Amino acid sequence: MSEKFMTIREMCEEFQVTARTLRFYEAKELISPIRVGQTRQYTHKDRGRLKLILQGKRFGFALEEIRQLLDLYNLGDQQYTQFVKTYEKAKERLNVMISQRDELTEAIEDLRRHLDLGKKELDRMQKTRMKNNVEIML
Repeated sequence: MSEKFMTIREMCEEFQVTARTLRFYEAKELISPIRVGQTRQYTHKDRGRLKLILQGKRFGFALEEIRQLLDLYNLGDQQYTQFVKTYEKAKERLNVMISQRDELTEAIEDLRRHLDLGKKELDRMQKTRMKNNVEIML
């Protein structure tokens, strides 16, 4: 059974990325399409790697971390090491994301409190201005 290759355009359409992004990932050795003259042909493996790259980026992994995890695929241990390391890194990343979320939630609540105080002060100032304007008119 022959493998279906995809062009750079097809990859861009399927994964909603730019050709520049694909070339960048190629330069970073994250994917390695087959070169036929000036064209690139992407294999099933390239598609799988790109999917994992995009998912890793979405979760906040650095490209170097993603590359290191992807490179564990070919160790010959049926991807056991890759799975273990990815699982460990994912747990670490989740903890970081939870901490960031908690910090952001706290900052949002603090900003809301400040806005409430600011609104009250603005209302007070507006009433004072309106009172002063009425007094001036009399």
